[in-house]
Amino acid sequence: MNPQSLRITIWNEGVHEARQDPPAIAGYYPNGMHGAIAEGLAGHFPGALIRTAVLADPEHGLSEDVLADTDVLLWWGHLAHGDVSDEVVQRVRRHVLGGMGLLVLHSAHFSKIFISLMGTTCSLQWRNDGERELVWNVNPTHPIAEGITGPIVIPEQEMYGEFFDIPTPDDLVFISSFDGGEVFRSGVTFTRGRGRIFYFSPGDQEYPVYNQAEIRQVLANGVKWAAQPRIERQAPSVGNPQRGSFGS
Repeated sequence: MNPQSLRITIWNEGVHEARQDPPAIAGYYPNGMHGAIAEGLAGHFPGALIRTAVLADPEHGLSEDVLADTDVLLWWGHLAHGDVSDEVVQRVRRHVLGGMGLLVLHSAHFSKIFISLMGTTCSLQWRNDGERELVWNVNPTHPIAEGITGPIVIPEQEMYGEFFDIPTPDDLVFISSFDGGEVFRSGVTFTRGRGRIFYFSPGDQEYPVYNQAEIRQVLANGVKWAAQPRIERQAPSVGNPQRGSFGS
């Protein structure tokens, strides 16, 4: 796989940016959170096709043609989970099961697509006091942890804490700790059908987390790990082979 030829789509609600909520968001994310994420990925994959989409776009910017032309989809959501079309969610789910990579970011743990793929509530504990977060690399040989010696220090961030109601991950890559004493499985992977999924929690709208070099490195590593550009985009299906089809 040539990472420079990847096709990456970054989806963001765009609601916080449109409302200027918080007011400071225009200062540290002048092109939106999706723009900051795109900038970071472009620095790691200068030859890649990187597009962005938001909730207000037709079909939320996630048409059949766009998804068919996407190796990895990154998804950020918070205020408008319920406004995402069920038809689009099922379309994204079909592509993930068929082999498209999916990175689920921060509050998107409550997105329709993540809950659908996990089959659990995806509930967690939270508190937004602007606490320091330490992101600990607990799986240094995993490709998503490449170049992360840790811990990643995030000066201010929303606290996410256990219990996090998700299935047992395939891989636990990062655990975060907070000033209040909580810990959280902040970087985990799953496989659904043929698709690879990486959930990564750092990245609240009130703090410029997506401008940090280490966070951009993790997202780039996640994209590279989740991408399967040569895989046939088809979900596993039921078969009915005749006896003897595989030799005697």
